[in-house]
Amino acid sequence: MRYVSTRGRAPELGFADVLLGGLAPDGGLYVPQTWPRLAGRRSRGGGYVERAVEVMLPFVEPDLDEATLTELCTRACATFRHPAVTPLVQTGANQWVQELFHGPTLAFKDVALQLVGRMFDHVLAQRRRHVTIVGATSGDTGSAAIDGVAGCAHVDIVILYPLGRTSEVQRRQMTTVEAPNAHAVAVEGTFDDCQDLVKAMFNDAEFRARHDLSAVNSINWARVMAQTVYYVVAAETFADPATFVVPTGNFGNVLAGWIAREMGAPIRDFVLASNSNDILTRFVNDGDMSARPVVPSLSPSMDIQVSSNFERLLFEMNGRDGAMTAEQLDRFRRMGRLDVEPDQRAEFVTGSFRAAAIDDDSTLHEIERMRSATQMLIDPHTATGTAAAALFGGPDGPDTPMVTLATAHPAKFPDAVERATGVRPPLPDHLADLFARPERTQTVANDLAAVEALVDRLVAR
Repeated sequence: MRYVSTRGRAPELGFADVLLGGLAPDGGLYVPQTWPRLAGRRSRGGGYVERAVEVMLPFVEPDLDEATLTELCTRACATFRHPAVTPLVQTGANQWVQELFHGPTLAFKDVALQLVGRMFDHVLAQRRRHVTIVGATSGDTGSAAIDGVAGCAHVDIVILYPLGRTSEVQRRQMTTVEAPNAHAVAVEGTFDDCQDLVKAMFNDAEFRARHDLSAVNSINWARVMAQTVYYVVAAETFADPATFVVPTGNFGNVLAGWIAREMGAPIRDFVLASNSNDILTRFVNDGDMSARPVVPSLSPSMDIQVSSNFERLLFEMNGRDGAMTAEQLDRFRRMGRLDVEPDQRAEFVTGSFRAAAIDDDSTLHEIERMRSATQMLIDPHTATGTAAAALFGGPDGPDTPMVTLATAHPAKFPDAVERATGVRPPLPDHLADLFARPERTQTVANDLAAVEALVDRLVAR
């Protein structure tokens, strides 16, 4: 498998170079030259690891062979508290929740990052290299990334998060890690500002070379690749093609599902669930992709207006024309609006995507509704999904199975859950002392020079 940039001006690379590179040199995102087809349904008795290897092997060969990939997947999945890794729970007639929060940091990002961290260490050890990972987080990616690489001999990691815009649990999961190679930095700005700073660091050629920069945000193809697996595993459970309802802000999670369907997974379509930061919902429903100010919400991981991974779908919409994609995204940055031809949009949206925006009041109502109906506590991000599922399906809807992705454990957002239900969800045992652990963090201005100077100090070697 070879990989190309969505902006068409970067050399083709193999998987290991894409893994370590993260962002392409031309500012684009790497995608495979072709989408491989799934090799049949999962064999009876095969578990998550076996299917994960079957799904991902075409993307990583020859850089990782089957035995190596199996070992890395086995070690990654061993960190999860549920033997099914991403179990399905039925919540109503043709309504299901896929729990993606059984990893170490209680969020769906663990599914990919427990594997990606091990891939990094394996490839870097082979090449005798050391890299600095820089990433931006709206809440969950940071802690999952830090947990995935903390203690790795060949990696330093610096995660930027928006000051005051994550939950306390999310922040503490980043700032209480004692590993000397892990650094959490609060930026005086929004998640979009953090994401822009990361991209700017990659586009600073001298800085990028000095630190041998790499990325574990979903701009890194390996993240998206690993997420395709749980769609395949869930979809193959049902007799009929399923609809997946995906809480999303950065478009990476739902893009992984779209790719799984392109590979042949039996998936009918996708429902995007947004909060009040509804740029993706507006694009799907009305063709309006215009950026607005970010509104803080009860589901902070979705408080995003610039969805990085939408670039990969836009590349497909453009017939894989990198120059067209680069020009559109440059205009979006300048004008705050992305214009896609109506027929071009309809070709990719119709039959693939539906969308709904769920505000905070509706989110709180949905958390309580789910507790009353199912005795299940859900976090506010998941609640946007189950609320959207009820809008498009519900117990009296069509026979199509609807699977809502539960993207985080309710204990990551205890204030919202308690406000909705009167019940404060406890942290699992391995995090029970989280609020007693000392924090280690720094605050920096939303300024590239200041951030680069701080990174220089943090990872001086």
